[in-house]
Amino acid sequence: MHMRWEAFLDAVQERGEYSSQQEAERAARVVLALLGAHLVGRERAELAARLPETFALILLNPLKAAEPLDPERFVRATAAWIEGATEETATWDTGAVLSVVADAAGEELIRSVLLQLPPGYDLLFGRPQPI
Repeated sequence: MHMRWEAFLDAVQERGEYSSQQEAERAARVVLALLGAHLVGRERAELAARLPETFALILLNPLKAAEPLDPERFVRATAAWIEGATEETATWDTGAVLSVVADAAGEELIRSVLLQLPPGYDLLFGRPQPI
């Protein structure tokens, strides 16, 4: 069952403490476009199926990444795409969006998604994995 647009953005807005839904939406678009470039196959399709349609399409038609970005570089890339962002605000943006994505996805799918990503993304998703 996919998450409704309003519910998804409300959750991102609340976690990111954004003053407007527009800010939450901008963060979500950037983070999902970058995330989509890191995922392939069934995991990406399943994750998209649990997101609101607009965001699902962004995940499925991502910005091309030349190589998988480690979490720090993912945050830097997010900062580069959001006007006026710093690495600090981008860390916040990334965490706000990805933790809501993790909630929408559920534990099992997020575990599979994390296996496709470089180490350290568990923290961005707000799902610290035991070492």
